[in-house]
Amino acid sequence: MYITITLYYLREMNKKMQTTFRTFKCNDITKEMENKIVKVAGWVATIRDHGGITFIDLRDQSGIVQVVVEDDSKLKGVTKECVISVSGKVTARGEGNENPKLHTGEIEIVADTVDLLGPVLQPLPFEVDESKNIREDVRLKYRYLDLRNPAVFNNLIMRSKVNSFIRNSMEKMGFVEIATPLLSADSPEGARCFLVPARQHPGKFYSLPQSPQMFKQLLMVSGFDRYYQIAPCFRDEDARADRAAGEFYQLDMEMSFATQEDLFEIGESLFYELFSRFGHKEVSKAPFRRIKFADSMEMYGTDKPDLRNPLIIHDVTKVFANTEFNAFRGATVKAIAVHDLAGKPRSFYDNLTKRMIDVGSKGLAWIKVEANGEFNSPIAKFLSEQEKKELSEILEVREGTSIFLIANKPRMAVKLSGMLRNFLGEELNLCDPGKFELCWITDFPMYELDDEGVLQFCHNPFNKPDGDMEHLTKENALELNARQFDLVGNGIELLSGAERNHDPRAMLKLMEIVGYSEEDCKRKFGALYNAFQYGAPPHAGMALGIDRVLMLFNDEPNIREVIAFPFNKSAYDPLMDAPNTVSDKQLAELSIKIDIKKD
Repeated sequence: MYITITLYYLREMNKKMQTTFRTFKCNDITKEMENKIVKVAGWVATIRDHGGITFIDLRDQSGIVQVVVEDDSKLKGVTKECVISVSGKVTARGEGNENPKLHTGEIEIVADTVDLLGPVLQPLPFEVDESKNIREDVRLKYRYLDLRNPAVFNNLIMRSKVNSFIRNSMEKMGFVEIATPLLSADSPEGARCFLVPARQHPGKFYSLPQSPQMFKQLLMVSGFDRYYQIAPCFRDEDARADRAAGEFYQLDMEMSFATQEDLFEIGESLFYELFSRFGHKEVSKAPFRRIKFADSMEMYGTDKPDLRNPLIIHDVTKVFANTEFNAFRGATVKAIAVHDLAGKPRSFYDNLTKRMIDVGSKGLAWIKVEANGEFNSPIAKFLSEQEKKELSEILEVREGTSIFLIANKPRMAVKLSGMLRNFLGEELNLCDPGKFELCWITDFPMYELDDEGVLQFCHNPFNKPDGDMEHLTKENALELNARQFDLVGNGIELLSGAERNHDPRAMLKLMEIVGYSEEDCKRKFGALYNAFQYGAPPHAGMALGIDRVLMLFNDEPNIREVIAFPFNKSAYDPLMDAPNTVSDKQLAELSIKIDIKKD
């Protein structure tokens, strides 16, 4: 009975997929259809001439089916990557000729007719199946060919499935999908905005949103309980392996009458199922581990630790408080102990030292611990017996332990020791590729100092403070934390979120600390400030980076591999030649004059 019903629904679905050019998709041809006449259409992936008989692998969105053409006259004009429609009988492949790698590997279609629908009129710039080995700018210029490569194509298929899963899950949890504007006002959210000139308002500009932050908070003030959207966000930032230039997409959500704990409960339920279903790896069980920002920086040298790496950073500055070793004197000293490294050649330590110098370290001190506890190292003669003893106790050294030490100014020592931990993880293969280790990083500082020593918001200026607001001053501002958190997976920041500050009086005080007056607040984000005067509920929200999640799911080293039409690393689109110049007439309509300063 079940089989009969399933076959019925398959037949009904196939009727909906039928068009003038095909009755079935390539991957839908099965052994049960043997001796039936079918019609398929797609791109010629390969052509193999076997002396009077030609075999074609025909590819469409669903997959590949083999077509056999016994009359070469039917193949006039047919070349690789042209588009054809084929009508013919489904037959079983001969014994021993099956292809277990293909879903359709047990059958083939013997062609009665071959219709050329879309010929290839120019030489192919590269072999489609080899496109991932081609220089990126060439790939992006011919992105429509690059996307035909199943290794690239399937990334976008997964993206569609992930988005569909997210939407269904959010609606089941009572979230309402609401689209927010893409043209709005400039706001101080941390990154550089993309500006859009306003023709009807000469000299003024719209801004593309860095995120829907203020709009989603306004929706909470409007009375919506739970909002979400898969939102485009625009930031004029330099590209990195895990950051696309220009735009990216995030699962954006906000909840009224909710706290950080409520968000964690929602997130752990959704993200565990999402990663389990699409990641095909072992996933951290909920509740995910929680690590305070300060502890993460202390133990891992970063606020986005890869917890698959078991190495811990130790601050050993006190050990060398009175040292005679000039390289450590007056510096912050960080140490990492790696056990069971006996037998590693000198080249291992030299290569690691070079990697550290390349990222800005003055060098790398290292020590091998021998069988008798003796320190074997170029720096051993500069260390006192007391320093060696204390170092051994803190790091719990044993025979075969290697100690790696970084000495620098405080912030730089933290940063470099985090890099060292990552390098050791790579060199020693410490990170299990079959796992997703997810954790929450909590208790971020509300403020931080920039490179010039100027006080600024560490993250979102609209987040709820977690501390003494009554006695808050510029002098103690760095002690104030926020109800801000991140979700980190395998060393990549995947999500940011927070409880929001819905008290306009507290908002003003927070803004004053970094130099914003009440008038500045009204001008920069007046809509939100004014809305909070009319009864705002407690609310909280978070946003998951869809592109970064897809990077992990597809084991891609670069985020551009999971985006349909990305910019290159220089924020240029070779396909559309964007950005490009516009006419003087267009500029005049926008009241804009170009003045490019030359060096």
